Amino acid sequence: MAGASVKVAVRVRPFNSREIGKESKCIIQMTGNTTTISHPKQAKDVKSFNFDYSYWSHTSPEDVNYASQMQVYKDIGEEMLLHAFEGYNVCIFAYGQTGAGKSYTMMGKQDVKDQQGIIPLLCEDLFRKISDNTDNSMSYSVEVSYMEIYCERVRDLLNPKNKGNLRVREHPLMGPYVEDLSKLAVTSYNDIQDLMDSGNKARTVAATNMNETSSRSHAVFNIIFTQKRHDAETDNTSEKVSKISLVDLAGSERADSTGAKGTRLKEGANINKSLTTLGKVISALAEMDSGPNKNKKKKKAESFIPYRDSVLTWLLRENLGGNSRTAMVAALSPADINYDETLSTLRYADRAKQIRCNAVINEDPNNRLVRELKDEVSRLKDLLYAQGLGDIIETYRASDVDLETLKLTNAMTGMSPSPSLSALSSRAGSIASLHDRIMFSPGSEEAIERLKETEKIIAELNETWEEKLRKTEAIRMEREALLAEMGVAMREDGGTVGVFSPKKTPHLVNLNEDPLMSECLLYYIKDGMTRVGRLDASKHQDIGLSGHFIQDEHCTFTSSTGPTGETAVVLEPCEGAETYVNGKRVTEPTVLRSGNRIILGKSHVFRFNHPAQARAERERTPCAETPSEPVDWAFAQRELLEKQGIDMKQEMEQRLQELEDQYRREREEANNLLEQQRLDYESKLEALQKQVDRCHPEASEEDEEAEEEAVQWTERERELAEWSFRKWKGYQFTSLRDLLWGNAIFLKEANAISVELKKKVQFQFVLLTDTLYSPLPPDFLPPEATQDREKMHFPRTIVAVEVQDQKNGATHYWTLEKLRQRLDLMREMYDRAADVPNTATEECENAMTGGDPFYDRFPWFRLVGRAFVYLSNLLYPVPLVHRVAIVSEKGEVKGFLRVAVQAISADEEAPDYGSGVRQSGTAKISFEDQQYERFQSESCSAGLSRTGISQEELRIVEGEGQNAEVGPSADEVNNNTAGTDELENPLKACLDGASEATLEHLRIGNVFTFRVTVLQASSISAEYADIFCQFNFIHRHDEAFSTEPLKNTGRGPPLGFYHVQNIAVEVTKSFVDYIKTQPVVFEVFGHYQKQPFLPLCKDVMSPLRPCRRQFPQVMPLSKPVPATKLKAMARPQAGPCHCKYDLMVFFEICELEATGEYIPAVVDHRGGMPCHGTFLLHQGLQRRVAVTIVHESGGDVEWRDVRELVVGRLRNTPEADETIMDPNILSLNILSAGYVKPLLDDRQFLDSDMPRTFYRFEAAWDSSMHNSLLLNRVTPYGEKIYMTLSAYLEMENCTQPAVLTKDICMVFYSRDTKLSATRSIRNLFGTGSLRAADGNRVTGVYEVSLCYLADAGSPGMQRRRRRVLDTSVAYVRGEENLAGWRPRSDSLILDHQWELEKLSLLQDVEKTKHYLLLREKLESTLLMGQESLQCGTSEDLCESPKPCEVDQEASCSSEITTERQRELAAKCLRLLTHSFNREYSHVCVSASESKISEMSVTMLKDSPSTYALNTITPSSTCPSLVDGSYITADLRLPRPRPRADTQQEAAEAKAPVNGASDAKPATRRFVPDIQEIRVSPIVSKKGYLHFLEPNTNGWVKRFVTVRRPYVYIYNSERDTVERAILNLSSAQVEYSEDQQAMLKTPNTFAVCTEHRGILLQAANEKEMHDWLYAFNPLLAGTIRSKLSRRRAGQMKM
Repeated sequence: MAGASVKVAVRVRPFNSREIGKESKCIIQMTGNTTTISHPKQAKDVKSFNFDYSYWSHTSPEDVNYASQMQVYKDIGEEMLLHAFEGYNVCIFAYGQTGAGKSYTMMGKQDVKDQQGIIPLLCEDLFRKISDNTDNSMSYSVEVSYMEIYCERVRDLLNPKNKGNLRVREHPLMGPYVEDLSKLAVTSYNDIQDLMDSGNKARTVAATNMNETSSRSHAVFNIIFTQKRHDAETDNTSEKVSKISLVDLAGSERADSTGAKGTRLKEGANINKSLTTLGKVISALAEMDSGPNKNKKKKKAESFIPYRDSVLTWLLRENLGGNSRTAMVAALSPADINYDETLSTLRYADRAKQIRCNAVINEDPNNRLVRELKDEVSRLKDLLYAQGLGDIIETYRASDVDLETLKLTNAMTGMSPSPSLSALSSRAGSIASLHDRIMFSPGSEEAIERLKETEKIIAELNETWEEKLRKTEAIRMEREALLAEMGVAMREDGGTVGVFSPKKTPHLVNLNEDPLMSECLLYYIKDGMTRVGRLDASKHQDIGLSGHFIQDEHCTFTSSTGPTGETAVVLEPCEGAETYVNGKRVTEPTVLRSGNRIILGKSHVFRFNHPAQARAERERTPCAETPSEPVDWAFAQRELLEKQGIDMKQEMEQRLQELEDQYRREREEANNLLEQQRLDYESKLEALQKQVDRCHPEASEEDEEAEEEAVQWTERERELAEWSFRKWKGYQFTSLRDLLWGNAIFLKEANAISVELKKKVQFQFVLLTDTLYSPLPPDFLPPEATQDREKMHFPRTIVAVEVQDQKNGATHYWTLEKLRQRLDLMREMYDRAADVPNTATEECENAMTGGDPFYDRFPWFRLVGRAFVYLSNLLYPVPLVHRVAIVSEKGEVKGFLRVAVQAISADEEAPDYGSGVRQSGTAKISFEDQQYERFQSESCSAGLSRTGISQEELRIVEGEGQNAEVGPSADEVNNNTAGTDELENPLKACLDGASEATLEHLRIGNVFTFRVTVLQASSISAEYADIFCQFNFIHRHDEAFSTEPLKNTGRGPPLGFYHVQNIAVEVTKSFVDYIKTQPVVFEVFGHYQKQPFLPLCKDVMSPLRPCRRQFPQVMPLSKPVPATKLKAMARPQAGPCHCKYDLMVFFEICELEATGEYIPAVVDHRGGMPCHGTFLLHQGLQRRVAVTIVHESGGDVEWRDVRELVVGRLRNTPEADETIMDPNILSLNILSAGYVKPLLDDRQFLDSDMPRTFYRFEAAWDSSMHNSLLLNRVTPYGEKIYMTLSAYLEMENCTQPAVLTKDICMVFYSRDTKLSATRSIRNLFGTGSLRAADGNRVTGVYEVSLCYLADAGSPGMQRRRRRVLDTSVAYVRGEENLAGWRPRSDSLILDHQWELEKLSLLQDVEKTKHYLLLREKLESTLLMGQESLQCGTSEDLCESPKPCEVDQEASCSSEITTERQRELAAKCLRLLTHSFNREYSHVCVSASESKISEMSVTMLKDSPSTYALNTITPSSTCPSLVDGSYITADLRLPRPRPRADTQQEAAEAKAPVNGASDAKPATRRFVPDIQEIRVSPIVSKKGYLHFLEPNTNGWVKRFVTVRRPYVYIYNSERDTVERAILNLSSAQVEYSEDQQAMLKTPNTFAVCTEHRGILLQAANEKEMHDWLYAFNPLLAGTIRSKLSRRRAGQMKM
């Protein structure tokens, strides 16, 4: 034993950046081994310390006294490494404040030369000395472990799996150790370096104010260095094991200096705790070693060393005053600002210098440990013998050793246990009787446990490698024997356990009824005898089975080898055992063949396999008994039954025949019973019919006559029936949808090939309709279509492919057949592109294919658009100058064209237009009646362009909108107002009245000459460079007159063509008819300059409707959220509509306040759109969702209950992906539901006489149940959360619940945020007239429809249910490159209908402009005194319904000023062009909105007197507008009723009444449907109106906003919540001067709904007409026209 003191060295570092920044001064001086520290404030206060080494590293390496890393290692590291080779335990640890350089001294910078620390240098030197060893008898091994102590927890830095806390244990001999700490063997310095790098990266470091990379844990790097010396003479091996502990301590620190907070402060506290404990241990050790003169008793009391107070000191116990050679390096900071910390470190090191360690050479530690353990065993034995328990030792030892030995011997020999086992068992059983003695012996249990633990360690230490191998082999053999007994074999190589068919050994495999369980067990038949029997038999059975029919010894298999070497297996059943081979029971030995089926007992079925025999038989013909079908359990059972004489097939057939006979008898009995009941019912019906005929003979005759009269149609009804027949016969949109869906896959493939070949060509579906503005090319019409044009009454629409050539800036149209042909060529090019290099692909395309299939030749000039000029002014030869719109095929206005048309004499010259006039002379054209009649018959197919048929049929897709009420659409109301009733029909009557007799210049046979002058073109885009115009008659495309092209810049004055063309025509009947009805077609062409297209990934999927201004963004309408509690019900087909109601629904989200009440959350209405708002919610509060439904009272809509309220589809975008299954759907708990009374602010004047219905329900909503991050956090700035809410409502007389769906917008704030109303909301409620809580809700407008159940068997329903193959979802090669592009489908049809409607409206506008211009010209001619012209018909163009009233109306028109006519024309044009400023939502408005115009026109037609034409009276269908004293005898109040099917109600009205009072009313079953109405972004008008309050004489003032087709009523302008709505599509607007005079209320008009009549009053007459125009433009225009004409008549009189 050697005693030595701890070597202590101190080292001072240079200034760091922090100290330099504070201009610190050095307070450390070193002279030799003496270190001096000076007080920064007291210069005389100097303290000196002596150490083993004092290293001056404060200056640069150029300093002579500078101590480098290598010098520190040579002084300390080399000495410690030498001690390690001598066999001593070695420890080096560094101590100091944080940032003093401890880690630099210990680890250094490994990637910088000459700056490596003690640890890497020591490891490198260790392996250098090992490699320098030349003694062959010496061998070395090195193991490494690396751990850190962080916050008093030990963590393994070399094993990433051991992330948790490792336990520190203590062995009485081995001392403290870390359990499960990984020890890794290394063979070179590089291995250690890699492990150190990985360990250092895993260390816990952090930045403090004093050190940017402060070590926050203690690191202990252990090296177990083992030296073995083999003595050849004695064949004995001795070992030396040295443990090298290299410790990098965490720095001591002060919280105020490091600025530690939170986690850093907690870490610092633990670091200081462990270092404080280390200081206490050092102090205690120093005092113990430095006090030899004290008395022993006091020394013993004070010699307690607190190792266990810290994990660090516990693990370093041996290195501090124990078996170790220890060195300590104290790192110092030279700065004066760290004086206290530096002085503490010096004192710390000075105390450590006094510690003495008793190191010993660790010679052969295993032998020493075995010796010490044996001493421990003998001591424990003596202890047990002293307590009288010595026999326990012998009993345990004998039983354990004998049992283990016997089991191992039996397993190796395969023999059964001997009888001596029972003796040993009884001997071992005597142990139990000793437990009582153990319990009464104090400390005996602990002694026995310690004894067993020590003996186990001794056995493991003494066990050699060969013994371990033998033990492992014995266990393996025992396991294989056990598996063999179970019928499970292992591979011959000892691999995976399983059933493996051997190559030579005969065996049995099991067959089971379950195919998956068959052939899962394998039983070997060993050489000799293999016994089969029960597991509990008295004699051991090789194959153990169980079951009722298995004997103890059931049978035996004998395997023997014959003289030829073949192995034969004989089955010999035991007496009384049921054994079957191939279905036959055997009682004698039977030779088995491969493939035989063996049944043992009743349930054990096996197949015998003999591999060698099977190979031999395979070479010969198959055995007769070998079945050709698979040998399975069913085959074996069937074979068994057949051999026993049981025919299962015959029994089954017999049983089946019996069942069939029984079924036949029962069916005959049922048929007889039904026939008897039918005869009874028929006889009863005949008797009842006879009674009815006797009681009501006249009623039956009247019914028959009524039926006969009911089928008598009027002329109008017959025309409508024929028109409907023609419409549906020519209907084609369903077939178009089939073509779109069926050819979508070809379009996808073409686009995919185009993208992969980088052709810059995009393909998309397009619909082309044969109209005036977009005539179909002849090659787009199939041959049969040309023949059927005469039979078509509506324009033909075809599906084509729009080809956008982005490379050349061109657009082409292909037929579907052409697309398929080109697609074949594209595929060939795609396959060829893989073989041809990219550089040569484009060069050889034309040579190999004769052209690129992606491109077409495009003409130099492209069509800009078409314009139409009517020739009606030639009837009364007056010149007209037209300014017509140039309209493209898409309905877009591309520019304007000025054209002059006038009748001239044959020799008249052209006017002087300047130098630019171009005259082409006189062209002679012949109009043949036959050719024109053929054109007229063909033009019937284009009802859009050739006739005046309305476009209603083009707006409804087949299968959609079938239940909508009959009537023109809302768009026709706004746009076709003047074309159908006031212009077109009078015009036809007028032009028909202008016969050939009155038109002298157009006599049949005369030559009539007129001039067409193309003047100017304007507003044409600069993308068309060269512009020219050509025109022709509509039925003569081959004869066109063309102008010269002009340069177009898009700026400057209009393009002046000034092209004069004289045309001479021989007047025929067809020519006169042409100029009455048909226009001249002008086509404008231009050279199109290349413009970039949109990329393919951004396909033009947006609607093609023009947008004149930016409208507020609207949320899309979502589909209902699926119910979670209700069963999925198939929606029945809806039939005719019974009624419709408008619903106004209030949505509120209430939050729990501190008072315990649920208060509605604040809603932000700053969007400016009705039915919109954002809920401002708090995190962590309980919420409720409240829904209030408001509608007109009626017997059809009755709410019974709320079946379920579900919320889901949480997202942060307005759009929701409804194709993905939403896992966050939550069904809310309904708290209350029922009818309620309206609040004070919700109660309106409408509720005075006929109150509206308010139905309210509430549900609890726990947003945390969604488990969504969007709801469980505060919403980031600028983001909004969207959620879809669906309520499933049960209604009376409905087959299934109605679904009410609303998208909710929310923003979440923190729980404590004070959410007051926003600035705009505070302004709204600043007056105090409205409370903020009244605006904390969002309104939704809905329409509920109750429809009858449809007839499931009608052909129409069957046609709608027809399914079409949608190929757009089929995958094609390269589809992933399309970036989300999809072919157009149903939306294309809707967009195309909108385009057709635009073209029709544009045509009507041009026609009306022409008629108004002509009328103005004629009137001005009359005023100038040109009496020779027949101008009487000018007034008839828009006023006279009959030719006989021409004179009377002409006299009135002569007194009307030209300015008035201009005003009327402007008004008419504004009416007709009204819809061109609409947003797309107006297209989707219900077609029933057109009832406004329908009612008004009907009212005009039905007015009885001439005075009524000027004064419009309320219709009798409107409820009374006034009550009390204002009711007159002429006005009566009919019963309000909802919108209903008139035919259905008429049928109910005609039902017989007699005898109906006793019968119960039949319960109707309806199909409900609730649709949310999209709010229009366009405000027609808003302002204040006065409403007459029922039952009073007072007026109430309300703020009204008209967003067609709804009128929204608010309490005031600042009110944000809609209080009531009026649906203009189902209402009638009426104006009556009589009623105004009677009520003495000027500027009033009425709005009559199905439920009530409302009288409204405007501020003045102008306001009234503006409101009328907003409510019903047609009615307003009609009223103004009538009033102006009446005033003109009065002025004339």
